[in-house]
Amino acid sequence: MTLQFESVATELVRMVDSARLDLRTIDDDVAVTKAQPDVWSVKQILGHLIDSASNNHQRLVRAPRTGELAFPGYQQNAWVFSQDYQGRPWLELVDFWVHYNYHLAHVIRRIPDAAANVLIRIGDNGPITLGALAEDYVAHLRHHLEQIQQRRKVAR
Repeated sequence: MTLQFESVATELVRMVDSARLDLRTIDDDVAVTKAQPDVWSVKQILGHLIDSASNNHQRLVRAPRTGELAFPGYQQNAWVFSQDYQGRPWLELVDFWVHYNYHLAHVIRRIPDAAANVLIRIGDNGPITLGALAEDYVAHLRHHLEQIQQRRKVAR
């Protein structure tokens, strides 16, 4: 494991630990509220983060064992709506998201040093290293957790 991967995994666990108790205090009525019909609810944002965990899980496990990998793109709206996160109980979504991310932190810690520069292509995007992908996953998570907090304040 590289210091980079250890740092990413540690930050991921820190973020999940910080967010999990707060997310559990969000009322289901708030989590389902949509400011506009074409804007995701808090439930849908967290569902999107579950999808992100799922897609990145595959990348983080497969890429270290190859020289370069290509993955399909992610049609986020189709994924969110086809899985009907809006209809799921809020606390079930929170618990699933928490445990999935703890597992991803474990996976990230196990990535060998030699895999940090493995190139990954996602959809039509240019290549990204596995190390950069792991860092981007945490940045993406941070962005959406902040978005959830903003939506929560508006819904109160």
